[in-house]
Amino acid sequence: MPSNIFANSSAFQHLLAHVNDIKETTISQLFEQEPERFTQFSLEAAGLFLDYSKNRLTGTTRDLLLQLAEQQHVEQQRDAMFAGQKVNFTEQRAVLHTALRAPKNQPHFLDGTDINQQIHGVLEQMRVFTEQIHRGEKRGVTGLRFTDIVNIGIGGSDLGPKMVCHALRNIARPDLRMHFVSNVDGHALDAVLRQLNPASTLFIIASKTFTTADTMLNAHSAKRWFLTFFSDAGVSHHFVAVSSNPAAVSQFGIDQKNRFDFWDWVGGRYSLWSAIGLPIALALGFEHFRALLDGACAMDQHFQHAPLAQNMPVLLALTGIWNRNFEECGSISIATYHQDLLYFPNFLQQLDMESNGKCVNRHGQATQTATAPVIWGDVGTNGQHAYFQFLHQGADITPVDFITCIRPQHALPEHHTTLLANCLAQSKALMLGKTAQQAEEELQEQGLSPQQIALLAPHRTFPGNRPSNTILMDTLSPSALGALIALYEHKVTVQGFCWGINSFDQWGVELGKVLAKSIAGTLISSEPDNNHDGSTKGLIARIRERQKSPP
Repeated sequence: MPSNIFANSSAFQHLLAHVNDIKETTISQLFEQEPERFTQFSLEAAGLFLDYSKNRLTGTTRDLLLQLAEQQHVEQQRDAMFAGQKVNFTEQRAVLHTALRAPKNQPHFLDGTDINQQIHGVLEQMRVFTEQIHRGEKRGVTGLRFTDIVNIGIGGSDLGPKMVCHALRNIARPDLRMHFVSNVDGHALDAVLRQLNPASTLFIIASKTFTTADTMLNAHSAKRWFLTFFSDAGVSHHFVAVSSNPAAVSQFGIDQKNRFDFWDWVGGRYSLWSAIGLPIALALGFEHFRALLDGACAMDQHFQHAPLAQNMPVLLALTGIWNRNFEECGSISIATYHQDLLYFPNFLQQLDMESNGKCVNRHGQATQTATAPVIWGDVGTNGQHAYFQFLHQGADITPVDFITCIRPQHALPEHHTTLLANCLAQSKALMLGKTAQQAEEELQEQGLSPQQIALLAPHRTFPGNRPSNTILMDTLSPSALGALIALYEHKVTVQGFCWGINSFDQWGVELGKVLAKSIAGTLISSEPDNNHDGSTKGLIARIRERQKSPP
């Protein structure tokens, strides 16, 4: 269902007036005015707990945001997506990654056909293959068991599996080492190949079309490396493909029984639930991969059926819209207080910025408001000693999503207590800040002179009133991680529905790829360069000249 123009909706106009009404109210004052604020602005779903009370919004704000979601037909668009309608309207594709994690007995129709059989056929193929590797039934060409698995992909074919494998490494099999190569920079592949025994290495080539330039260059280079040790016959033992292009897979030398299919209704950044998740199943075991899917499915069910006012993805999305469009916050920092969630901010960068980094709405018109914020972050407590200075005292106000677990998966309880204390303290400090008077009193207690106090107090003052969300999991289990990923997937989708943009295409990725082909030809040519702008020509000329001289 087409959306209304976002900025023209009556709810948007009411929110513009409302933000002026509360512009002098701080988050701390809201807690003083509302003793039950924490209870009123928090909820639990699919094993996750969300506290969004430390945002500068009131019950009226939330009501207006919910009206905005209703006026933008969020529920209808959500239902259309789950029903297999072609909500990716620029590519005329359905968006059904949610079907990949649904129960086997739950039908999903696409163009009148139930696609469940296809989905669970591939899942069964993954299960059988994974167990054959783990039992040692599938081995390398010399008969050695596989010890190393190299996933070669890029974008969603790399970020999702790598993030999950790292996040759940505490339950990973100790007899398999996982490696991920995405960057076309040869240093990345070279660094991995140097660690490997070709006789015990399995390569997974992950490319839907099997034509992705970066992935296929890495794949062919890996194959050439392998062929310096073994003949072409060995390729079928050591290479498998995740692709929908059987002809290209066969041409590469991979046996069709080692090709795992997926479909055009699975977008790259939503694909870890598909055969793209094969590295996850191999690293963790298929039962843990299934638990990851089940956790995401639990969040899907909540997103589909909970009323908007008690819907965690919807409320997280609307809080983000409030901060982006009405509080004018240009970025969000993701602070994961769990070392194993190291790659989660990177994963969310692609999910959010590739989905909603758009300036044209579904009507082909320029959006009248900002859309996707910049997503960035790191694990706590590392970030506290790097960019948190900016968060606390920088000129820009940046909302923070704090993500942590109640229980650790190690036997160092004092470490976890310190970690949790830091996580909670940072969100409290961002909200409360420190007034000039408080800073002056602290300095007086230290015995400083009035002149020293006047000099130092402004630098020891924190403005506070800086928004944050906190998401708690009991432990970082496969099901909890699945729910967490799905929460952010649906958050991004709801924001796209509200903004009236297509969250499921990524045309902005293409232009640079096309130009790169032309420039690559010029770099290795001896012919004069007449096809590029002055800067590009100058840079090419310098590179050519320097490459001719001795290093």
